[in-house]
Amino acid sequence: MINSFDFYFDFISPYSYLAHKQIRNIENKEKIKINYKPILLGALHKLEGITPPAHIKLKSKYMIEDCKLIAKKLNIKFKFNSNFPISSLNLMRGILVIKNNLKDSFINNFFDAYWQEDLDVKDLTILNNILKKINIDIEEFHKQIEDQKIKNKLKELTQEAHDIGIFGAPTFYINKKIFWGQDRLKYALDEIMKKNEKKFF
Repeated sequence: MINSFDFYFDFISPYSYLAHKQIRNIENKEKIKINYKPILLGALHKLEGITPPAHIKLKSKYMIEDCKLIAKKLNIKFKFNSNFPISSLNLMRGILVIKNNLKDSFINNFFDAYWQEDLDVKDLTILNNILKKINIDIEEFHKQIEDQKIKNKLKELTQEAHDIGIFGAPTFYINKKIFWGQDRLKYALDEIMKKNEKKFF
């Protein structure tokens, strides 16, 4: 039985944050490992010629209220960031350079900083303070995210997502099937468990 699937995400996406919180809940209850795969959402949109909701006035307004509604329904602490949208480039590269045992903490802390604490995580002082909190070597972190191999790796992951048909975040990918949106997590879970007829939610 397959016991894992991929989660394509970007810190800049509020819906990715809402999916992330649900994932952490599920991982604590079930023997399922969800693989976090960083992409650059803006670059993905460009590859497909998509105008992001943040750049469309009515969609942007709707998205803010929609995220608040979902967070309230799921009892997730959430505050739409006053700095939205920001460049998440350094954070997404960062996931590729930190040690595996620190990745969960890195992802948790930066998601919370941006979507709970209303922090401008691209600000160098704020970024470094969070890195310090996680016990990540600040100097080494900034050195490694500028490495061309890391830059290329993030581009490759974004291209990989596009090549398999992904056009937005969050997206769950399992059995060569795409489930787009935080509200499709339960469908991805049903897909992973369908062989033994176990259903979630």
